[in-house]
Amino acid sequence: MRKFAIAKIEPKHRITKQYMDLQQRINAFVKLGEFINQFQQNKISKNDKIEANDLFFDGFKHQIKLAQEHNGWFTQQNITFTLENWSNVLSNKNINRWIEKYQFNINNPKTVAIIMAGNIPLVGFHDFLSVLISGHNVLVKQSSNDKHLLPFLAKYLEVIEPNFKGKIKFTEEKLENFDAVIATGSDNTARYFEYYFKDKPSIIRKNRNSVAILTGNETNEELEALSHDIFRYYGLGCRNVSKLFVPKDYNFDAFFNAVYKWHPIINESKYANNYDYNKAVYLMSEFDMLENGFLMIKEDESYASPIATLFYEYYDNKTDLEHKLKTDADKIQCIVANNFSTDEIIFGKTQKPQLWEYADNIDTVEFLLKM
Repeated sequence: MRKFAIAKIEPKHRITKQYMDLQQRINAFVKLGEFINQFQQNKISKNDKIEANDLFFDGFKHQIKLAQEHNGWFTQQNITFTLENWSNVLSNKNINRWIEKYQFNINNPKTVAIIMAGNIPLVGFHDFLSVLISGHNVLVKQSSNDKHLLPFLAKYLEVIEPNFKGKIKFTEEKLENFDAVIATGSDNTARYFEYYFKDKPSIIRKNRNSVAILTGNETNEELEALSHDIFRYYGLGCRNVSKLFVPKDYNFDAFFNAVYKWHPIINESKYANNYDYNKAVYLMSEFDMLENGFLMIKEDESYASPIATLFYEYYDNKTDLEHKLKTDADKIQCIVANNFSTDEIIFGKTQKPQLWEYADNIDTVEFLLKM
């Protein structure tokens, strides 16, 4: 009787089917969030209740170590900051809030190629998530600067949800056999992407930078929060504030006092080398600037500032500044401010985007569902 009962049930492999419903995909990413929640900034600690943890916990610790060794900008603090943010975002509540406005009816999944940047850890994860949550297959071409973390997390997804097997592929070769593309790069590479993928549905992202608008009435707490928007990831992300807009006769003393908590960053060699180099260039060129030993601020109309440098520009009134920012909208990722506009982000939150806050304000999921 016991043998007959076991033979009759045959449960496990029957769960694996060609079609995977939306709830299965949501559940898998929620479990992924629980897995990466073990890798916090303050502590990396194993939770024995996490599914498949014996297979993956130590391996992911090793991948974090490899990522650090391969890319000097990827410190453990920056990697775990990224992971901590994703673990907070990948909750059942957040994912359902994100997708509630869409109609998921993909009956014929396409293959979407993603060309990822490598400026900050897991910078292409939102695109990866969007493709899979939409029901499509993903073909990933990673940057050589960030190639250790995502493939391992993809393997975890395939183990906890076997229906993902065959839907995720990584390649280092020329992209082939895909139906659409999401590509992120510089302004120069974007022109290449636009030409090369002109016959495919595409999202092509270019250089963008973030700005902060100050009035002189900011509290110390707001300016301290702004320092995280500036220095996190060494300023390498498009969501990092690289430029300030300040009123005429703005006094930078309060700003410098508030950001001083980040002064240990000058002890990190890659950052220090950039600081020394850019300072020498400015001095030889006799540019006017202010500096405090780890950050230089320089008046400049550009949006993209070098590492260890923050540009600033004066504004006369709110109306003129609103017009300028609207004119330059295609250059700006985030606007950090307090009661300036409806699209602003509060101080300290640029590096903690929600799932519904899309890069370049292009709705990736809508694009994927209409493909």
